[in-house]
Amino acid sequence: MDEAVTQIKRLVETSDELGRRRIMESLHKLAYSMESPEDTRDRYSFLHLQTATVKIGFNLELFKYMASSTKAVSVDEATRKTGGQKELIGRLLRYLSSIGAIDEISAGQYLANRVTRNLAGEAAEAGICHYFGSVSMQYQELPSFLERSGYKEPVDETNTAFHQAWKTPLSPFIWYDSQPRLAKYFNDYMATRSQPQQSWLKVYPVLEEATNLHPERALYVDVGGGIGHQCAQFKDKYPELQGRVILQDLPFAIAEALPTPGVENMVHDVFEPQPIRGAKIYHMRSILHNHPQHKVSQILQNIKAVMAPDSILLVDEMILPEVGVDAVTAAVDLTMLSAFAARERTEAEWRKTFDEAGLELVQARIYNPLTYEGVLDARLHARGTKSQVGNETAWAQ
Repeated sequence: MDEAVTQIKRLVETSDELGRRRIMESLHKLAYSMESPEDTRDRYSFLHLQTATVKIGFNLELFKYMASSTKAVSVDEATRKTGGQKELIGRLLRYLSSIGAIDEISAGQYLANRVTRNLAGEAAEAGICHYFGSVSMQYQELPSFLERSGYKEPVDETNTAFHQAWKTPLSPFIWYDSQPRLAKYFNDYMATRSQPQQSWLKVYPVLEEATNLHPERALYVDVGGGIGHQCAQFKDKYPELQGRVILQDLPFAIAEALPTPGVENMVHDVFEPQPIRGAKIYHMRSILHNHPQHKVSQILQNIKAVMAPDSILLVDEMILPEVGVDAVTAAVDLTMLSAFAARERTEAEWRKTFDEAGLELVQARIYNPLTYEGVLDARLHARGTKSQVGNETAWAQ
């Protein structure tokens, strides 16, 4: 047994990130294949408790304390640090060690491990607090919600498991305005998910598509672009390209927009007519997966209506494989269903979505195979579709 574990560790050390994840998936499946009925029952039954106890660890700053210690931490020391009752802290530490969050090295002595250090990081705390505080409620509601619907996919973004769970008519994003603590968890989580090194700019041939433009024409419009990270990265990589670079989003985002030189900030709602006509590149990142199909069609139609014959619509989203989707991504898909009546899509499903909107998917390029993130290049159909924009004057609007 020890030899087998040693061999696996060596394999991990020589693997890239994708290989490491595949090794983990294989080991998980191996463990599940050995479960008794009672093992399977208990594994699923206590999942909520695991997350709840980790959340308590965050509240007590227990993981940060243990990760910063160079030696084992006793129950007494943890009690003094957290200010809790000794008996309770001891029981919490015992449970956390049983689920691998810390290591128990002797009676009443605990040591940080890799999971402890992961949990001590901002990304883990933000994500787990967001899902535990907000999203878990809609998960709890989902079985009864789908039962009432006759097990049909939801199509109404105003009536989802989220709305039932929180008893609100508001959309999730508007609802967060009245929930400052939960909104902070959400915003912190979204901030930690941004990976500038993983971007569509790595794989898309911008210079082949967007050179020699009229300087007054819109070169790049980031639709629903938040506070402007994508625009800033675009300007940083292609400072020499002529044309306007424009950030569009709702007022609260534009009010916090980055002060990037050369970027125009514009208030715009994706469900309203697109004001920038004939741009070379329209770009949307993680917008369409937040909306049901009829809303996606409306967003696409608003952009299609102002595209020039050579305009490009770049949709930056997950592109799921037809088989073998990993557990995290499949969970994100059902989270979109339960919150927004929305979904993640395969390339074939994206192609169908564009086709129904009168657009043609020219190519899909994956830039992060770990998360299936990619950029979809959609354009006006070469035949049978007339653009409403077709001259230099319109491009300069």
